[in-house]
Amino acid sequence: MSKRTAYERSELGHPSTKRAKEVDAETPYQTLLSALESQNSKDVVKKVVHWFRPKDQRIYDNTALHHASTVAQESNTPLICIYQYCPAEESWHGTSPARTDFMLESAKLMRDELKELDIPLVFLHAEERDEIVPGVLEFLQKEGVSHVFANFEYEVDELRRDQRFVEESGDDILISLHHDQTVVEPGTMLTGNGKPMKVFTPYHKAWTQLVKENPHLLDTSPPPAKNRPQAKKEVDHLFDSEVPNPAKDKLFPSEEARNRIRALWPPGHAAAVKRLNSFVTQIETYAATRSNPAKNSTSRLSAYFSSGQLSVREALSALRAHQNSADFSERGASTGVHGWVREIVFRELYRQTTVAVPHIAMNLPNNLKFDFVKWEDDDEEGWEKWVSGTTGEPFVDAGMRQLGAEAYMHNRLRMNVSSYLYCNLLLDYRRGERYFAETLVDWDFSNNHMGWEPGYTVFNPVSQAERNDPEGEYIRKCEFALCLFPSF
Repeated sequence: MSKRTAYERSELGHPSTKRAKEVDAETPYQTLLSALESQNSKDVVKKVVHWFRPKDQRIYDNTALHHASTVAQESNTPLICIYQYCPAEESWHGTSPARTDFMLESAKLMRDELKELDIPLVFLHAEERDEIVPGVLEFLQKEGVSHVFANFEYEVDELRRDQRFVEESGDDILISLHHDQTVVEPGTMLTGNGKPMKVFTPYHKAWTQLVKENPHLLDTSPPPAKNRPQAKKEVDHLFDSEVPNPAKDKLFPSEEARNRIRALWPPGHAAAVKRLNSFVTQIETYAATRSNPAKNSTSRLSAYFSSGQLSVREALSALRAHQNSADFSERGASTGVHGWVREIVFRELYRQTTVAVPHIAMNLPNNLKFDFVKWEDDDEEGWEKWVSGTTGEPFVDAGMRQLGAEAYMHNRLRMNVSSYLYCNLLLDYRRGERYFAETLVDWDFSNNHMGWEPGYTVFNPVSQAERNDPEGEYIRKCEFALCLFPSF
């Protein structure tokens, strides 16, 4: 992948802070909920569709897919699955070649898994973003579909897409959206004033207590039931749909790079579960070693969570079984379990923040005062040194070299390299955030935006290295990685 040195206005542009406040006052999420509630119920079920999104790529413990299967079975009608691929959408969001390949390979596995259940997975193609909804509706109308199920996506563009989808579907199609990305529904963890919580410590405490008192929140759903023989006959013409090819701007620079990343990040639910089970067996060392990147003691499940190849519920269910309890509090769990679940709760809070403060998905900081910072955007030399891992700060450079070699970076380094970009080099945080999107295999908007939020902790890379890489093992390892893989 070529290293970006400049960005267009469309990539880093954003509305005014006044407009941001208007969007926050009447959120796209609230507007979509109103549109869903205004639909007329439908008693007659013809065909049922589940629409896979880029964040729910699994047939196991998929909330909307489970509901779609239930309706199809109860009405003895066919279940069809669709996956909409839009190259312009991926370019707009800056999806990396690594993440694009990871998701398309996962989609191929899903197609084969669903075929074993006599359920077709149909890949639809839209060249431009505004063609997505019309393309899906055309397919639904052609196939005589009456009910559509999908899982919520919480970013502004996706919420507006779904609002348009509901409004243009008419009275012939009933659309049901379900919460699937989190254990606790975003927007439901409230302060005493009835506002969504935004501060981690009280959110974590309330979340932990809620799950302890309601362990059923961690229960998982089975995969979809097999289409009945007659239902399969009705959809025979939809099988063996071809998985899309990535767009030219989503290709790896070489076959070597593709093979290397695929070896590091094997796609699919089975690979995710294997990685999860391995991590659970050594989780008791997690709290003591997680900040030392040389120890490699983290789960490395982030790519599977961000693409939905593994649900958070399934992961936490494994921990519940491991300790025979859904009490993940400091008193109720081991230090390893408590520490890892705490990181999962950050993920939950960040999705609540995306719902409650939608302007963050519009290239604006959560705290709008940081939009008035004057960044040193003429320092292209500083930017290029940051990207190439040649700033002269060993800990920062090591993180960027890991990113180049693995399409991944240890979280301790993510905090350090982002802080260095906008606190030391005084470069616009949006450039770094976009570069991460274009490079990481586990890019996740909510998690990564909040990590790039200006005003977060300022990190001293020297003291951070002394504390978290005291023997310099990580720095040496990444210097070696640079020799082997000079660019991703």
